[in-house]
Amino acid sequence: MSSTKPIKLYSHAGGPNPWKVAIMLNELDIPYETELMDFTKLHQEPFETTNPNGRVPAIEDPNTGITLFESGAILEYLEDTYDKSNKFRYTSSPDKFQSQSWLHFQTSGQGPYFGQRAWFIFYHQEKGLTSVLDRYANEIRRVTGVLDAHLKKQGTQMLVGDKVTYADLAWVPWYWLIPAIMGEEGGMEDLQKKFPTFAAWFDKLSARPAVKKAREDRDKAMKGGH
Repeated sequence: MSSTKPIKLYSHAGGPNPWKVAIMLNELDIPYETELMDFTKLHQEPFETTNPNGRVPAIEDPNTGITLFESGAILEYLEDTYDKSNKFRYTSSPDKFQSQSWLHFQTSGQGPYFGQRAWFIFYHQEKGLTSVLDRYANEIRRVTGVLDAHLKKQGTQMLVGDKVTYADLAWVPWYWLIPAIMGEEGGMEDLQKKFPTFAAWFDKLSARPAVKKAREDRDKAMKGGH
């Protein structure tokens, strides 16, 4: 895509959602430039015009003139616009719509519960809310168990068939937070031991060069203090 102008990705080092987009951009070999945002700037102009909800990620695509926010919407846009060979998506029923189901489950079932666990550990003023922390820890295990059970029942390598799709890749970055938000309860090692089919799936995704690059870039951003 040598003639493709770089997409601008608004991101943050710590937040997993922008890294879902970075992974997909890497996989599709789309040039992009990342602007790491300070949380204090998200509810101010000019960013508030880019995303009225004041969150990252958001993108500006000079190739189409479109500005988008919400990670799930961005992933679907990138697929529709740039995945001309359908490498990371299905185009016919039922696989097309099942992929959408798993993406929407990620945005509604993984992100919020993992994010709330992170909130009450890192940001909430009142600490030691055991019942709250237990609720979200149990939801993290439950959601991971859903993935494990589905993969085991289907007997497939990926969530929909054996092809890696955007729906699989969307799940990866939130699990990068597990050592920090579940470390005292076994962390990622505990989840992978309890859910071995999930573990095999996650390891396959984590080994992909596009995923590795996104994680390395995130690690660099975190060390840079963003």
